[in-house]
Amino acid sequence: MSTTTVLVPSTSKLELRTAYGPVFRDVLNLPPRDCTPDEIPIIDLSPLYSSKLEDRKALAKEIRGAAVNTGFFYIKNHGIKDETIANAKKQLLTPGESVDVKESMGWRYSPQYDPDPKPLDAIPDEVKPWIRGEDFVWEGTSHIPNFKEEALAYWASCLTLSRKLVQVFALSLDLAEDYFDSRTTYPGADGVFNYYPTTTEEEKANNSVGLGSHTDLQLFTLLWQDMTGGLQVLNRDGQWIKAVPVEGTIVVNIGDFMMRLCNDIYKSTVHRVYNRSAVERVSMPFFFGLNFNCVEGVVPSCTSPENPPKYEPISCGDWCQLRFKLENDEMSKRLAKEAQAPSAVIVAAY
Repeated sequence: MSTTTVLVPSTSKLELRTAYGPVFRDVLNLPPRDCTPDEIPIIDLSPLYSSKLEDRKALAKEIRGAAVNTGFFYIKNHGIKDETIANAKKQLLTPGESVDVKESMGWRYSPQYDPDPKPLDAIPDEVKPWIRGEDFVWEGTSHIPNFKEEALAYWASCLTLSRKLVQVFALSLDLAEDYFDSRTTYPGADGVFNYYPTTTEEEKANNSVGLGSHTDLQLFTLLWQDMTGGLQVLNRDGQWIKAVPVEGTIVVNIGDFMMRLCNDIYKSTVHRVYNRSAVERVSMPFFFGLNFNCVEGVVPSCTSPENPPKYEPISCGDWCQLRFKLENDEMSKRLAKEAQAPSAVIVAAY
């Protein structure tokens, strides 16, 4: 009688920074593989613009399926013009502006650039402390023709799409379609341009990553990535899978605050950027969340006597600040430790 030996892959511990301190995940020691359509599906957003509620509810059901599974999905027919994306990418790759290391630049929500115009003298007092002007971003790039206009055009398109998409998320959670509307009038809306240079032989030898393992903080992220690839997602089995670029799509992933709101029904999934290409890589993520002053607990549709809320109410802004403070504290400790290290290496004499 023959026997079959099944080899079980070993695992490693992955440490993650969260707002409440480090957590650990088991990761299979296997090479990353391409994702399957079930793991990261492609969802057609055409029904988002339908006048029929049943169409939008059908879309919400698709999104819910992806959100409870891997927490990642691609969207097509999303409504952001190809020209708008191309112009933003062109600005990201402006000759002479990129450097030989990973480079990022970002900016936060500013009401004067909101595609849904609001009187600037009518901003609620409780909102004002969270709106931090970052004109230095535009001042520092003012010498680049059309940089501000084309970067903000992409950002505004993402914001418009996100406000439509969050309505479908509300439907997916059995909430009123407009549940989040009043909570996203002055939202977390961070635009980022990422540039990853070609990978050096030293980086390959050291198995370096372009952006380390992390989860995103707010409701959800829209990610335009070029066709180079590099985004990897940690699936529920602890296997790294590649979110292979799909032409004409944007990647959407659930953030930590959304996961809190729905009592962990939706998954804020660990991901990283692992660029091994011989060409440079660019991406343009957009991070969307509630108004930073908005205090929210678990939404009513996601709790019951058998499933009580796991989380206390907290504002989206305070939630983000918890992790920022943790990361700053850890950075300060690391720098202090490095400053105390000896400046010379002692080698034993033989």
